Amino acid sequence: MKMNVMSFSKKLLPLLLFFSITGAHAGEAEIRKSLQNKFPGIGGLDSIVKTPYAGLYEVIVGDKILYTDAAGLYLFDGNVIDTKTHTDLTELRRHQLFAINFNKLPLELAVKKVKGNGKRKLAFFTDPNCSYCKKLDKELAKINDVTLYMFLYPIFPGSDELVRNVHCAKDPVKAWDDLMQKGIQPAQVSCNTNTEQVMALGKKLKVNGTPNLIFADGTQVPGYLPAEELERYLNGQTK
Repeated sequence: MKMNVMSFSKKLLPLLLFFSITGAHAGEAEIRKSLQNKFPGIGGLDSIVKTPYAGLYEVIVGDKILYTDAAGLYLFDGNVIDTKTHTDLTELRRHQLFAINFNKLPLELAVKKVKGNGKRKLAFFTDPNCSYCKKLDKELAKINDVTLYMFLYPIFPGSDELVRNVHCAKDPVKAWDDLMQKGIQPAQVSCNTNTEQVMALGKKLKVNGTPNLIFADGTQVPGYLPAEELERYLNGQTK
């Protein structure tokens, strides 16, 4: 996981952090320079663009959407809601920015699990030592009529061996379910795995943590979702 973005995020209040950047009216270049000076560990700022609402500028840092004002005086961490329509404008923008072409994913690298008719599809990056990944697995157990593509993504200490043992098991799906839902360790086995390709894929898609969900419509959701939210996304009800 890239700690520069995460460390930066932890310094922000849940909804709003403000600080003085400059007293002069700032443009995109000035805002970029000021943010990098104020937060040397912030890493690359992917983009800074003016939004069509409230004179705000959208600032993209990794997988986060932040906002600043036109004068560069305030930095906001939170969602912008249209009070007339109750539309979450930030969430809609997130769907646009971080959407992934599901059909171009190398699904052959994933552990595939079909439930029911398997018509709906969900791919996700997961780690066996990730507590929220275990919570996600328990929620997915409540979901039917879906095909799951699990990219085993060992970013936690000690996960490499577990991932290898799951991949090399006679029944990887059962080995994974036993591990995540029952705490049963997979047998020690050795074989060639595709872990390096999965890690490269995650890096390409900017997967900085687990779980990381990718739905059939391209919507990417970093983090855990409960069963009712999973159903909503699987049914394409993301707006």
